Amino acid sequence: MDIATLATLLHETAERHGPFEAAAPPHDWWDWYAAYLHAREEGSTPDEASAAAARYMADVKHVDVTSD
Repeated sequence: MDIATLATLLHETAERHGPFEAAAPPHDWWDWYAAYLHAREEGSTPDEASAAAARYMADVKHVDVTSD
């Protein structure tokens, strides 16, 4: 992946992380980013990648935005 493409994908990732960041308890942003980027590189749409990252955070990192 060239630098310009990577920069664009990182910018998209940052924008997509915003709603999760606002709703989630404290967490390491890089875990969500890694899950999102992995999903995008595997061909997921941005919505699918956001959902995959949220599932990863809930299932693996125990950071769940649906829990109160």
